[in-house]
Amino acid sequence: MTTTAPQTPAIFPAWFAARQHDAWERYLATPTPKRGDEPWRFSNIKQLDFAGFSRSAGVSPAADLIARSTGLEKTTAKFVFSNDELIHSESRLPEGVICLPLAEALVSHGDLVAEHFMKQETRLGSAKFAAWHEASVSNGLFIHTGDNVEIEGAIEVHHWISGSNTVIFPHTLVVTGKSSKVRVVEIFRSADDITPGLAIAFNDLSAGPNSHLDYVAIQALNEVTRIIQINETSTARDASAKGFILNAGASWARNESLSRLEGSGSRSDMLSVSIPAREQEYDQRTFQHHVSEGAYSDLLYKNSLYDDSKTIFSGLIFVGESAHHTDAYQTCRNLLMSDTCEANSLPGLEINADQVKCSHGSTSSQIHDEEIFYLRARGIDPVRARQLIARGFSVEAIARLNDEPTEELLLKFLDEKFAHIATGGA
Repeated sequence: MTTTAPQTPAIFPAWFAARQHDAWERYLATPTPKRGDEPWRFSNIKQLDFAGFSRSAGVSPAADLIARSTGLEKTTAKFVFSNDELIHSESRLPEGVICLPLAEALVSHGDLVAEHFMKQETRLGSAKFAAWHEASVSNGLFIHTGDNVEIEGAIEVHHWISGSNTVIFPHTLVVTGKSSKVRVVEIFRSADDITPGLAIAFNDLSAGPNSHLDYVAIQALNEVTRIIQINETSTARDASAKGFILNAGASWARNESLSRLEGSGSRSDMLSVSIPAREQEYDQRTFQHHVSEGAYSDLLYKNSLYDDSKTIFSGLIFVGESAHHTDAYQTCRNLLMSDTCEANSLPGLEINADQVKCSHGSTSSQIHDEEIFYLRARGIDPVRARQLIARGFSVEAIARLNDEPTEELLLKFLDEKFAHIATGGA
């Protein structure tokens, strides 16, 4: 673990420098998680040894990474970062929308960033790493839509890790104004397949009254890289926030997603598809926090596990004392594609209000022989048959995005992972 304090660029505002200083002190004072800590139950604590990782200047040629930054066919804006440095940007956003690299936004819209930057408490286990992120963050993306703005299409962001033992701290801060709409697609990748890296990523997502905010994260890092991603979302009255995470890469990934429903009539959809293989481990912790009455939340996480891979899901629906008439659901489903994989699920409820409708559940099962027989009888080989079933199993969560271009992009990464599995990682 690093012991050298990061340096805040002199051009950043004083409030941000003070925040980074305080965060570094908090990072040093916060103990590293231990095996017996409940938020780290079933986790491989050895993965938290980050000794030797440091910031690195861009190693891969920028032109090569820009050319490889493919995603949606059409975007409203596109940003490409290499080791937290902006190397490409383009935008066709409506007038009045602020969409800037965080480093620029801190200088030109510092007060607006300060109003929304890392306001929620990190409560799912990674407080130490959130402090490390806050103390070290230097770039990312800041989006502020203003009121009554509907952004067609998506804003696409690429984060590349380049160079051996490089750590990045990408930060995405999205604020939607009243009756506005935006979709952000964020893609995490490694410059090569053999160089270890580390990402400590953080998202602040704030959906204003009667607005719609969609956030999609595609984690396709190489299989010697690790990532901690903390997602904190808040929804105001009658707002809707939809978050989706696809885990296809990394040797180890920790996702912590907290959704805080602060306004009546608000809605939160938390969605995820994970395809671990070989010895990959995906550790996902969620918190659906109902603060106001009459809000709705729905979580659907789907994992297809191959080889000796492992998943952990621990989720809690928390209904506050004033959150009457809450409607909340939580489902984790695991499809076991081998006899040696391991799926751990810990769904939970804590209800402190009246007249609520809440349910939670988890299932783990293997593919039935009858399903394989049905497909083989139609000329499909066993390996392909199992992949088709796993793909169909995942589609339910993807389809909830209700956006065909984004769904097609996710299925492209999904199919690439299945092809990688079929060829043994070659």
